[in-house]
Amino acid sequence: MRDQGLAQAIHAVGGVSELVRHIGIPQPSISNWNRVPAERVLAIETPTGVSRKAPRLDLYREAIMNSEIDEVDAARAQEYALLASLLLRAPDAGLLSRLSELRGEASPLGLAHVALADAADRVRADNVEREFFALFIGIGRGEVMPYGSYYLTGFLHERPLARLREDLSTIGVARAEDVAEPEDHAGILCEIMAGLCSGALPAPEGSDRVIFEKHMAPWIGRFFADIERAEAADFYRSVGLLGRTLIALETEAFALPS
Repeated sequence: MRDQGLAQAIHAVGGVSELVRHIGIPQPSISNWNRVPAERVLAIETPTGVSRKAPRLDLYREAIMNSEIDEVDAARAQEYALLASLLLRAPDAGLLSRLSELRGEASPLGLAHVALADAADRVRADNVEREFFALFIGIGRGEVMPYGSYYLTGFLHERPLARLREDLSTIGVARAEDVAEPEDHAGILCEIMAGLCSGALPAPEGSDRVIFEKHMAPWIGRFFADIERAEAADFYRSVGLLGRTLIALETEAFALPS
């Protein structure tokens, strides 16, 4: 029997088939869920608008009670979760509408939010879907390859992916069986960081820093800059700006004396 939080998420988008379309997971996998798996909570929150606390209050009650999960980490988790959602699938009309309501203060991240809101307000979902295909999938390959191995070696499924898998195994994070993309996909890495920052993925203290410095910092800033410069980019130019800004802030923060 589905728990209330999962049922709420399914109802919010109009059924299981719509949830499949929103988050890109095979329908049999979702049909077999009794509740949302921990690694899927953040991915479901953005497209459905259902708070992460509804499908897995158990996880987030524990995170809230943990004094090490502060407001800064919660905000970091939200930024990474948003990027994960936008990098793993094209946003639909509902998500674009919610993004158009973003507001920001006069800071680099706030201005990136404003740019994303402006972009979401002026585009149509079908155009963004075609843009996503041209950028990240393409006929043969997309204009921008969202994989760490490719950026670091020029090839897919190379040693950087193996090293990432080793470190994820060490901290107890494993890829869900229904995930087709390798772990060095930019969206998957952002999803992992969201889970580590929020506490939804239990892991040793400092695991977010390990994943960021070893497996993201060497390449993902260039990836986001390439999105900004891509010929096919329109809406996603603002996503590139948001990602590049967040990575720069994270790099500065991790460089500070602990």
